[in-house]
Amino acid sequence: MADKKPNLLVIEDDEGLQAQLKWAYEDFNVVIAGDRDSAIAALRAETPAVVTLDLGLPPDPDGTSEGFAVLDAIMALKPDTKVIVASGHGARESALQAIDRGAYDFYQKPVDIEQLGLIVRRAFNLHQIEAENRRLVASSGEEKTVLGRLITGAPEMVKVARTIERVARTSVSVMLLGASGTGKELLAKGLHDASDRAEGPFIAINCAAIPENLLESELFGHEKGAFTGAVKTTEGKIESANGGTLFLDEVGDIPLPLQVKLLRFLQERTIERIGGRKAISVDTRIVCATHQNLEAMITEGTFREDLFYRLAEIVVRIPGLAERHGDAVLLAKAFLKRFAKEMNPGVTGFAPDALAAIDRHEWPGNVRELENRVKRAVIMADGKLVGAEDLDFAAAEEEEAEVLNLKAAREQSDRRVIRHALARSEGNISNTAKLLGISRPTLYDLLKQYDLSA
Repeated sequence: MADKKPNLLVIEDDEGLQAQLKWAYEDFNVVIAGDRDSAIAALRAETPAVVTLDLGLPPDPDGTSEGFAVLDAIMALKPDTKVIVASGHGARESALQAIDRGAYDFYQKPVDIEQLGLIVRRAFNLHQIEAENRRLVASSGEEKTVLGRLITGAPEMVKVARTIERVARTSVSVMLLGASGTGKELLAKGLHDASDRAEGPFIAINCAAIPENLLESELFGHEKGAFTGAVKTTEGKIESANGGTLFLDEVGDIPLPLQVKLLRFLQERTIERIGGRKAISVDTRIVCATHQNLEAMITEGTFREDLFYRLAEIVVRIPGLAERHGDAVLLAKAFLKRFAKEMNPGVTGFAPDALAAIDRHEWPGNVRELENRVKRAVIMADGKLVGAEDLDFAAAEEEEAEVLNLKAAREQSDRRVIRHALARSEGNISNTAKLLGISRPTLYDLLKQYDLSA
């Protein structure tokens, strides 16, 4: 069965233009309305995600009063609707006023069908993303969770979560790539919980935290008497995770001889304990993670290429916290709620200067740094609200390298301000441009220049 076409409401009193727009958008279910009453009736009946609105409607076809009345009614009834306005009457002033009253975007008459089509489709995409985020709002208030426990409101992380959900019920090996502190273990646990192995064990091991001479025993186990101190037979982590999932964090730190043994397990699904001679069948799914460049390590000869392709059947790249617009504040509030309950019940929230500082900070240590700073701030706070000084950003700012090159300094400043404005406007291009005091085309140019996502 074909997917249902999305509804597009066209509010336009020109019958010729009505027919032209209906013909131009065959991939939408185009609903036509020519006045305020029919427009509101169609809005209630069809609940369109996107509306194109001519501000010059009867009984005021030469003015904008009736068009603005329709816009106000739409914003009151369904404020999430993306309204794209058109006007030939003092176009710029009326368009800016419309955006101020809640419109998503505008276009000028005479209509360029191709240009309007781009605006309409972009509006539908944004509406879909926002609707998805609203579905993720948890019962606890502002927290938005995916994969059970991962708190996010950023489309970048929602996309990561959706990818993991899609591969969770398959048997493929998954590799999570991301900087330290981005939540790789939490994502791995989410993958396990969303898989058919959810009832089995989930075991995590950090390969970088275990000395090389102990890592083989930790992974594969050993028989009694296999070496000095082996007083009993012990299962390794691979065997203990039988029927479930083993998460190998920092897999790039596994030494080459042990990589061969891990590859053999992935190929044959059997292991031999140290000192043992019997092959043991094990049904364990491997999920791994690293912050290292494994492809460069393959070139250097420190990581096996055949093992890489066994482990990386699906590769998921995790964005850093600085790339997840708005997530720093969202996570900070969740951490504050948890730590205040445990350590300082008198703390109830963040002061405005603290929220601004959190939004502004680059977070080189990602979520782990944010969690540690909030924990410290909750402990150190004297009043009900955590202030910027409680977060102790001054020391971090002193450690930042001084930028003396004017071009680099401007780029650094532009990136920070644009990200801040995008987060404040929840990704709305028109509102972001308005906050920044620039035009939409200029903002698009800057986003492309700095490789930023809206």
